[in-house]
Amino acid sequence: MTDPAQPTPERGRTRANREREDRVRGWMAGMLPTLRLRLVVVFALVALTAAVSASGIAYWLNRDAVLTRTQNAALNDFRKSMEDNAGSLPRRYDCRQLRDAAEKMSGSSQNYEVLLTGEDAAGVRCAVASDPASFTMADIPPQLRAAVAKRRPVDSGNSHPYHLYWQRTAEDGGNEPFLVGGAKMIGEGPTPSGYMRKSLAQERDDLNSLGWSLGVATGLALVGAMLLAQAAATTVLRPVRRLGDAARRLGEGKLNTRLKVSGTDELAELSRTFNRTAESLEHRVADLSAREESSRRFVADMSHELRTPMTAISAVTEVLEEEQENLDPMIAPAVQLVVSETRRLNDLVENLMEVTRFDAGTAKLVLDDVDVADQVTACIDARAWLDAVELDADRGLMARLDPRRLDVVLANLIGNALKHGGSPVRVSVRTEEAAAGRPGELLIEVSDRGPGIPEEMLPHVFDRFFKASASRPRSEGSGLGLSIAQENAHIHGGSISVRNDTEHGGGAVFTLRLPREPGDHAGEEDEDGGPDGGGHGGGRDGDGRGDDGKGEDR
Repeated sequence: MTDPAQPTPERGRTRANREREDRVRGWMAGMLPTLRLRLVVVFALVALTAAVSASGIAYWLNRDAVLTRTQNAALNDFRKSMEDNAGSLPRRYDCRQLRDAAEKMSGSSQNYEVLLTGEDAAGVRCAVASDPASFTMADIPPQLRAAVAKRRPVDSGNSHPYHLYWQRTAEDGGNEPFLVGGAKMIGEGPTPSGYMRKSLAQERDDLNSLGWSLGVATGLALVGAMLLAQAAATTVLRPVRRLGDAARRLGEGKLNTRLKVSGTDELAELSRTFNRTAESLEHRVADLSAREESSRRFVADMSHELRTPMTAISAVTEVLEEEQENLDPMIAPAVQLVVSETRRLNDLVENLMEVTRFDAGTAKLVLDDVDVADQVTACIDARAWLDAVELDADRGLMARLDPRRLDVVLANLIGNALKHGGSPVRVSVRTEEAAAGRPGELLIEVSDRGPGIPEEMLPHVFDRFFKASASRPRSEGSGLGLSIAQENAHIHGGSISVRNDTEHGGGAVFTLRLPREPGDHAGEEDEDGGPDGGGHGGGRDGDGRGDDGKGEDR
């Protein structure tokens, strides 16, 4: 038995055939990039093949008919003239009598030359022609002379010892065609042999004219086929183009796009299918949008409803925290747990409110001219991270940003780097020069000395509620921090990317890219904008306990 894992000749040939087909398809796609061009080329090839085939068949049929008619007329006339003139010679003729017969034979209406050869009464071999200057024995092919002179036995299948033979030849360097025929008189004693030569120049000219006519007809057929292909391509591609435009509008979110359908052909059925699909998609998207809006409203309403009791609970927990030293040692741990969980719950509510603002599109920027180095220093100092963070930033680097939202992003990135990567955390600030058609950018990199983030988790670190460690679903973070940081970067017109620094120990490196001029994103922030760190990583007390979505989850 053949091992299935081992390649067989049949599999090798199949793979080679597939590769050859792929190369042909690739070549066709490169040479004929558009469907219109392919249709025109296919129509032209089909028309050219049909026209050439029809013209070729017509040419050969006409050629055979013309040559056969001319040939039969000349040979029949030559046979009759041979019987009438050469056959009437006496048994003992001389060369003069043979010449007279040749001249009489050449006067035929078929306009051919004659050459007669035989032995006279004295036994002298003579060959006489109607025009000795133009037709001699050298003009007669040896094969034809041998066939004419050959005597064949007479039997039931052959009634005559000699026959008429013919051959088409060309002289003068092959420019002028001739029909050469020959026969030997049947009789007693030495009978003469006769040869005729007829020019086929007129037939050649007629056939050349026919060939040119068929060539012109083929060219006209090709041009007509290409015009027809253009018309057919336009007819076929117009609905395809409309379908493509409709699909493009549908992809842009215009779900009410529909096609006008006319006819009952395949393209009309395709248009109907598109309309049904678009209608179904519109209903589905409307249903999903309604559900999403309901979910957002639920989260927003829940967050707003939770703020009031959370404010009261927070006030109580602050009092309990201040009186913690006076509490019973048995109760103090429980009080501390209540305080930490209350703060965590309060941060979660604020994060949820910030997320609903982003989803609803109500989050705004309050722009100001910011010294980036001072802003980073303020963020670090407010959270008592000065001893654990190395800052590499030049003073005086100005950018027009929202200071509060920039603080949210920095607190998330630096706080999580400290929590999960370990100190020292390095924060570097630099600018990227403007390129052609692209404004300059501000780059802030936060790198840590930790083990990095698993490669399979990197694409998901900015997902909401993402937890890289399934064994620790409960933690100080909720998985919203990095998502909110990314949204704050987006509202500035920037982005955040993450990678592992494999060249310097493998720690995680987050890169914040912000335009130095956000453009038209600026606006007045709503009342619930939350200057107290709503949704930011620093938390209420600026201790970096806020969600990061990265460190907790890596």
